[in-house]
Amino acid sequence: MQINPNKIPNHLAIILDGNGRWAKEKHLPRIYGHRKGAHNIINIANECSNIGIKFLTLYCFSTENWNRPESEIKYLFGTPIKYYKRYKEKIWNSNYKINIIGRRDRLPKNLISVIQELEEKTRNNTLLTITFCIDYGSHDEITSAIKDICLLIKDNKISINDISPDMIENHLYTKNLPKLDLLIRTSGEQRLSNFLLWQASYAELYFTTTYWPDFNKVELNNAIINYQNRNRRFGGLYEDN
Repeated sequence: MQINPNKIPNHLAIILDGNGRWAKEKHLPRIYGHRKGAHNIINIANECSNIGIKFLTLYCFSTENWNRPESEIKYLFGTPIKYYKRYKEKIWNSNYKINIIGRRDRLPKNLISVIQELEEKTRNNTLLTITFCIDYGSHDEITSAIKDICLLIKDNKISINDISPDMIENHLYTKNLPKLDLLIRTSGEQRLSNFLLWQASYAELYFTTTYWPDFNKVELNNAIINYQNRNRRFGGLYEDN
C-alpha cells in the first residue's frame, strides 16, 4: 500500500526506545546504540519532511532517566553538543525549526547554551518543527501547569471557575504545538512511559518491535499507512455507525 498524501498526520511523536538493547544484541557498549540512534534522528526527520509531516516531537531523555549510570547520562548530554558543533550551519540552513521542552534547571550549562542558540538560529524556519523532549515527564509537566494556574488564582488574575482544558493546555510545555495525531513507540514496549499523557488522549498509538536505530523509512511508512486506515471518531460516531 501507498501513503495517502491527503491524510498525512500533522503532528507525529516518537518514543525513541531500544538503543541499548540494539547494542547489546550486537555485543557492543550501550553508547554505540545511542550513537546510532542519534544518527537515525536525522534520517527520520528528513523522511517526515519528505512525507509532509509538519511537526515531529521526540522523547529523548525522561525525568526518570536520571536513574541511569552517570557515564551514560554524560554521554547522552554530550552527544547533542558534539553534533551541534559539527553540523550547526547545516542545521541552521535546513529550514527545520528546533524546540526543546522539559526542565532546564538540571541540564549542564554548556548544553543549555547550545539549546538557546539552536532555538534562536532556527526560530524562523518553517519546513518542519522538531521538538526534542529533554528532562521531560508528563507528570512534571502537568504539575508545573497546575502550579502556574494556582499562582494566577492566588494573584486574583483568574478565578477557579476559569480553569478549563484549554487553559491547562496553554500552560503545558507543548502549548505552541498543534494537537497530537500519531504517537509511535519503538522496541516492542507498549506503554507511554510518562510521555505526552495529556496530549495523547485522542492520538493514535502505534507500537513496533523494531529498535529505534533500525527504525527506517519503510517502518515509518508502515506506521503512517496504519494510521491512515483507522477511524478517528474522537468519542463520537460516524453517520453510518
